Amino acid sequence: MTFLDMLRGAERQNRSLLCVGLDPDPARFPAGMKGDASRIYDFCAAIVEATADQVIAFKPQIAYFAAHRAEDQLERLMRHMRALAPQVPVILDAKRGDIGSTAEQYAIEAFERYGADAVTLSPFMGFDSVQPYLRYEGKGAFLLCRTSNPGGDDLQNQHLASVEGQPRLYEHVARLAQGPWNLNGQLGLVVGATYPAEIERVRELAPTLPLLIPGVGAQGGDAVATVRAGYRAQGAETTGAVIVNSSRSVLYASSGDDFAAAARCEAQRTRDLLEAARVA
Repeated sequence: MTFLDMLRGAERQNRSLLCVGLDPDPARFPAGMKGDASRIYDFCAAIVEATADQVIAFKPQIAYFAAHRAEDQLERLMRHMRALAPQVPVILDAKRGDIGSTAEQYAIEAFERYGADAVTLSPFMGFDSVQPYLRYEGKGAFLLCRTSNPGGDDLQNQHLASVEGQPRLYEHVARLAQGPWNLNGQLGLVVGATYPAEIERVRELAPTLPLLIPGVGAQGGDAVATVRAGYRAQGAETTGAVIVNSSRSVLYASSGDDFAAAARCEAQRTRDLLEAARVA
């Protein structure tokens, strides 16, 4: 199955647009694990087991593992997710962006070492920095387009005088991803939930691409506005998947021994909220 096939299947099976982001911070772990980086796998595995039937995808953030020398735990977690929920795609949040020869190595890291189904990328070094990932048949690549952080305005919202019509940079990225860069139908876009008007604009420019939308929950993005801005369907089928990510509000729903059960409750609450917006 391709990444897009997996997305459609997980959305139907779990009735979900929710992606749970795995950003493990040992300082926020519950008592008994708190401050212990050797327990990263245990913490994340418990979250995955509690929420696997609630999600359209999981999104481990590689920096949270690498900072604690826990790449081996990430490899183990990737294998666990594949065994536990093979129908749920895993997006490696790496935001890589480098020249072709280095990008080839990063692609090996994402797809061969970790076995991810998709990866997040920065497109700002151009197409040759993206192309190596597209050589992996059936894998996905999400390009940063209109991110949820306030500093995104510094570049993404600037007009391009050299391009016809002077579009904003994020609009130009969306057009490239929908058009000439999307050689094998593998590209998607990252658009922050904190900017619903921009989500709607990106959806207009890229009507068939999957959108990975972080920023719901701790960052303050509105779940209902996010779905209404980005979700489109023809009959029962999604024209372009919407993957709404929530990390901290799910992971740290409780600081007690019930952290996994609390994570499940929060995931289910968010999933239901997104589902209600989808069918409204």
